[in-house]
Amino acid sequence: MIRKPAWAGQFYPQTEASLRKMISGLVDVSSEKQEAIGVIMPHAGYVYSGYVAGLTISKVELKKTVIILGTNHTGAGQRFSIMTKGSWMTPLGEIKIDTEIAESILKESVLLKEDSLAHMQEHSIEVELPFLQYLKNDIKIVPIVIAQAELSEYQQLGKDIAEGFKKVGRPGIFMASTDMTHYEPKESAEAKDGLIIEAISGLDEEKMYKAAVKNSISMCGLAPTCVLVSLCKILGARKAGLVKYQTSGDVSGDYNSVVGYAGMIIS
Repeated sequence: MIRKPAWAGQFYPQTEASLRKMISGLVDVSSEKQEAIGVIMPHAGYVYSGYVAGLTISKVELKKTVIILGTNHTGAGQRFSIMTKGSWMTPLGEIKIDTEIAESILKESVLLKEDSLAHMQEHSIEVELPFLQYLKNDIKIVPIVIAQAELSEYQQLGKDIAEGFKKVGRPGIFMASTDMTHYEPKESAEAKDGLIIEAISGLDEEKMYKAAVKNSISMCGLAPTCVLVSLCKILGARKAGLVKYQTSGDVSGDYNSVVGYAGMIIS
């Protein structure tokens, strides 16, 4: 099947020309690239989070395939949902699913289910795709949507995804799509997000999960980020670093109710 864009014209420009123009001002094609296992990207409207996303992805040596872990904002579909066939469309054109890697991951996992419903109106994966297409026009994806669950399930899913990926034996990079704290004063958001960033920097998904629960941190992509950190360690990750953090208030000027955005690289 072809998954058509659901959020073009809302989160990002609707036409190819306007989208290319906007992304050209957000990415730095001359930026020095680094080898990475995983990357964390925000997924809000480009006017708010696009600078963080563009700066982050510009510093990564992209591979042929990106396995994207999104969150489930809609509640639709399976709790752990993967699409293994077909393609996604954006104003920049078609981006194909890497069926070989997707099917290997699905076969390895008892938690993941073949499901397109969770993906149809979900924006967390869709908004990342134009950045990837702009930087590498023949890139492929494996889209996975992860709903709220227990930490043990995130860790099991991370293990399954890593093992399924390794069995194919081809290069790839993993991405978790998440925004950070939602709709709190800037000082509060920065303090809470600092706890999450510290835990990710230590490659400690348990610390991250416990900090989010204890402090009621409204990070929408806690699930995919826990899975990402878990699987990256299995694949040999040794460090993680922050590329950029800012809030919506840095764009809107409203610091009373902000959303936090962090771009991080795991290697």
